[in-house]
Amino acid sequence: MKQTVFIVEDDQTIAQVISDKLTSWGLECVCVTDFQNVSEQCLALAPQLVLMDISLPYFNGFHWCQEIRKQSNVPLIFISSASDQMNQIMAMNLGADDFIVKPFELELLNAKVQALLRRSYEYTNEINENNYTFAKTQFDLEKNTLTNQQGTVELTPTEAKIFLVLVKAKGQLVPKSQIVEALWQDDSFIDNNTLAVNLTRIRKKLAQLGLTELIKTVKGKGYILEESGSDQLPL
Repeated sequence: MKQTVFIVEDDQTIAQVISDKLTSWGLECVCVTDFQNVSEQCLALAPQLVLMDISLPYFNGFHWCQEIRKQSNVPLIFISSASDQMNQIMAMNLGADDFIVKPFELELLNAKVQALLRRSYEYTNEINENNYTFAKTQFDLEKNTLTNQQGTVELTPTEAKIFLVLVKAKGQLVPKSQIVEALWQDDSFIDNNTLAVNLTRIRKKLAQLGLTELIKTVKGKGYILEESGSDQLPL
C-alpha cells in the first residue's frame, strides 16, 4: 500500500511539480483543495506525511500546523521561502518535524521525505513488542505515549524515537551524534536546531507528568535520561 503525502501549497505550479516528483518516487500525493478547511481535509485523508507552506490564503501554515496537532501527530515538513531562523524555530515549536527552505532541489525534498517516513513508521515494526517503564511512567512505543498517575502525553514519532534512544541507554551519556544517527541515519541535511527543539518539546511533555528533571544536558557531550529513584525494564 502506497504512503500518502498531503501537499498544502498555494502555488499550483510548485504543488504540481512536487506531486509529480513524489509520485514518480512511489508515493501517492493529494494537494489541498480548500484553503479554508485545511485541517479538516488533512484529518479526513489521514496521510502518512504533510508538506506545509507558511504563506497561504486565509490562514498561514503555522495556524494549520497547530490545528492538525490538536488531533494528529502525522509527520509534517514545512516548505517555505520564509527562511529566517525564527520561522524555523516557530515551526518546530508548533510541532513540525522538519523545515525545507525554498528554492530547494527535488532530490533534497525526496531525501527529507523518505527519511521522515522511515523514522516515523519503520522503527515501530521493529520494536513494537517492547514497552518500557521508567520513573513509574509507561512508555508505549506502539501508541507513542507516556503515561503515569498524573496523566498521558502523546509524543510525535520523532520525539518518541529520541526518547527511545535515551531510555535504552539506561542512565548513560548519549552523544548527540548517536541520537542523530538513530533518527536520520547520518542525513546531512538536518538543521542543527532540530534535535534541540525536539528535546525541548519532550521536556515540556515530561513536565506535564511531573518529570521535570528526567533529561540532563551534558554541555558539549550529549544527554542523559536519569535513572535515580526509578526502575527501567521492559514490561
